[in-house]
Amino acid sequence: MHRPHHTFPPTPPRATRLRRAAVIGVALCTAMAASWFGASDSGAAPAPDFYTPPAQFDTTPGAIIRTADMPVLLAPPSAAVEWPVPAQRVLYTSRLQDDSPVAVSGTYIDSTRPWQGAGDRPTIVIAPGTVGQGTQCAPSLAFSTGLYADLGRLSVSANQEAISAVAWNLLGARVFVTDYIGLGTPGVHTYANRLEEAHAVLDAARAAHNLSGSGPGTPLALWGYSQGGGATAAAAELAPLYAPELNLKGTWSGAPPSDLTAVVRQIDGNLIGAAIGFAINGFLARYPELAQDIDKVITPAGRTLLDTVKTECVADIIAKQPFTKTSDLTVDGRPLIEHLQDLPNAVKVIRDQRIGTLTPAGPVLMTSGINDDTIPYAQVRQLALDWCDKGATVTFRTNNLPPIAPGTTFANHFGPELIDGFGTNNAISYLLDRLAGKPLQGCTFD
Repeated sequence: MHRPHHTFPPTPPRATRLRRAAVIGVALCTAMAASWFGASDSGAAPAPDFYTPPAQFDTTPGAIIRTADMPVLLAPPSAAVEWPVPAQRVLYTSRLQDDSPVAVSGTYIDSTRPWQGAGDRPTIVIAPGTVGQGTQCAPSLAFSTGLYADLGRLSVSANQEAISAVAWNLLGARVFVTDYIGLGTPGVHTYANRLEEAHAVLDAARAAHNLSGSGPGTPLALWGYSQGGGATAAAAELAPLYAPELNLKGTWSGAPPSDLTAVVRQIDGNLIGAAIGFAINGFLARYPELAQDIDKVITPAGRTLLDTVKTECVADIIAKQPFTKTSDLTVDGRPLIEHLQDLPNAVKVIRDQRIGTLTPAGPVLMTSGINDDTIPYAQVRQLALDWCDKGATVTFRTNNLPPIAPGTTFANHFGPELIDGFGTNNAISYLLDRLAGKPLQGCTFD
């Protein structure tokens, strides 16, 4: 059996560290300022027809259905590059869990400066964290200015991936941010669906290579945290079967929800507890046999919540349904997860979403906050152990940020994302080393 051992990666030269820190610092400050204070993108949004696929389209995974130019105002102005940074909204082809074709939207930002890492210019596919379930929550709608407001729904969505997209663009990489299936495009966003999130990520890489003309041999890295960490983890382990032609060099899987039972228990009653409804709605869309079971255990208030969150973004549930407890929505006052564990159809659904049953392609950096109040640390570490036992190359890092306002998500869930993604010895540096071909073998835990 493969056992983890403790090793420490070499420290990059000081000049390299300073250059990376400067680039990341500029990206961080600019993107955060734009996300917090930027104007709504609602006035510049494309017609809804962009997100509605034609009756007939190329069903090849990664095929480009249509594109539309879009300026990215979040990137810092520079005399050396064009500003606003040119980008494209993209509609591309992916697959549902039953292998039927589906149109997915996303954002493509081509390289605007020389690649500052070693090796050939890479593609970075970014899998977003939780944005919501309404069509208006699609990250591509908020990408230009950082915010998108749907005044009719009194709904607001922020571009949470501004920092990572700008950071990688400043390093000279091609960047593609998927919206996932059912965000922006017709249908229900299948939140927490392992296969569909993995398909959307891997087909985003294919779409980026089609747009750039660089081909499947292009070095590829995957970047994701929270829902995005689950999506990149699922994509990494599915790549050998679903997209073996891709040249996957490395993956960051931050705080992946690999065990949904543990995750649902953790977030039930915390600030974003209503996000459990996103998952249930997604499962009902793909497993219709689950509907009768759910209807038997939830109250009319529970049904109303499911119907409501289907049209909301994560900021909306924080404002309108904070600290939702599923025990308030079931017929006997038990938490919903206890009912799901008693229902054979639900047990199968949850089992189908378990990440860690396959071996990932390429090395993976996994990070988790030991005091994360949203995605439990223990199930992240268990995923790393499961992969290591299968012979994978995994670097597991523990973030020891102390408890800060437990149950409110912001500090102990998003705090480790910023620290692990952009702080000292960060995920960007890890992936730059993988893209440079620096060898890494076995598993390390800290």
